Amino acid sequence: MGALRDRFWELPLAELDEGEWEALCDGCGRCCLHKIEDEDTGAIEDTNVACKLLDTRTARCSDYRNRKAFVPDCMRLTLRIVEDVEWLPKTCAYRLRAAGKPLPDWHHLKTGDLSSVERAGVSVAGRVISETKAGPLEHHVVEWD
Repeated sequence: MGALRDRFWELPLAELDEGEWEALCDGCGRCCLHKIEDEDTGAIEDTNVACKLLDTRTARCSDYRNRKAFVPDCMRLTLRIVEDVEWLPKTCAYRLRAAGKPLPDWHHLKTGDLSSVERAGVSVAGRVISETKAGPLEHHVVEWD
């Protein structure tokens, strides 16, 4: 991966290289939380239950590079599917940029500070429980937005 281009986050997603794509993530951790889908309606409910690899204190994956080996159903967000993943949070940089919208002012690429996502109240850091400790997902339904 090479150096990141200046203000690359303003480019269409299709023009980003791999390093820029990865850097676009705000690190909120919400995509690493379990969801519950209603069998009848298809409605998706959020939970505060994190994947076993998510560090619940920092909202960072503890083994991002090898995550698929430990969590086979971990979704790799790509340009091809980003517009079809309806459960991405409204604040998700990939979702926003796919829709041609700007990043929020608190995004680390604008502030230069990775902790700005926490100060904005968007990060799940310190607000979730690991799936190894949670019990039934139905007991952990939350509304994040």
